[in-house]
Amino acid sequence: MKKIKITAERHFNASLLLIIVFLLFLSGCGGGSGVRTIKLAHGLDVKHSVHIAMVAMATRVDELSGGKMKIEIYPSGQLGSERECLELLQLGSLDITKVSAAVMEGFVEEYKALGIPYIFRDKQHAFSVLDGPIGKEILQKGEEFWLRGLCFYDAGARSFYTSKPVYSPDDLAGLKIRVMESITAVNMVRAFGASPTPISWGELYTALQGGVVDGAENNPPSFYLSHHYEVCKFYTLDEHTMIPDVLLISTLAWNKLSQQEHEWLQQAVDESVNVQRELWRKSEEEALTEVKKAGVEVIIPDKTPFIDKTERVYKLFENHPKVNNVITKIRDSN
Repeated sequence: MKKIKITAERHFNASLLLIIVFLLFLSGCGGGSGVRTIKLAHGLDVKHSVHIAMVAMATRVDELSGGKMKIEIYPSGQLGSERECLELLQLGSLDITKVSAAVMEGFVEEYKALGIPYIFRDKQHAFSVLDGPIGKEILQKGEEFWLRGLCFYDAGARSFYTSKPVYSPDDLAGLKIRVMESITAVNMVRAFGASPTPISWGELYTALQGGVVDGAENNPPSFYLSHHYEVCKFYTLDEHTMIPDVLLISTLAWNKLSQQEHEWLQQAVDESVNVQRELWRKSEEEALTEVKKAGVEVIIPDKTPFIDKTERVYKLFENHPKVNNVITKIRDSN
């Protein structure tokens, strides 16, 4: 049996007791009653576009299977953080979860390409790549670690929000910017001349308020729903990355399903992508409107200097064949 690959935190976040409780509680793709039940857990609020899309997916699975297959959803971190849910997938104690593609960098090298700044020319280019052969190939790469990708959801473009205005990359110089636990994100912030500071999402509001960091970077709905706009009054839409969310199923769960069940599930997943992307578009518009009302200055900069600064990030992967191969494919794609 392959060793489960754990990075960043190096150990399970969940305590052994918590894992045991989950193992006892979760049956994983149970079908004893004649109904195939798939358990899905994630950390998002029930108002989030991804959760709403998942509810639509569960409804479609029920419809397509004539009630023979159902998805039970546990939102809002009920069964743990993103990393804890990934670990439960690897153990076969949970069937499906959603994580940022950045989290998958610690398992599959190819995912690093999706977090490289300005790898996508625009949103339509991103969708074309993620929905096409390149995206499907990346989704399957996690099977070595029992993590099979089902689809990519739109997580928008990430931009900087700060305590002082940022009109060009030079304005980022010397600022402490919160980043995800992603080496690609760390290298990107360094390329701008800022100091990358990994801080957990739950602690970020306090860190911004107390001046531990000078800013962060995320998409408009996250900036709004987190209330970070209350302490950061400048939002620079440089749109440096378009890191998608990824829906994953444990290969242990996938292999229990019949071919017909595979088809029902994948069709429902694919339809949920369209639902989520439309909801996301509306949520972005709403978020920008609301933060402006709250007194945030939304800055639309010239992206060219930002793009130029991040070319050095690409060079870091020249000796990483797996990542560089994906970069080349994406840059050559329509």
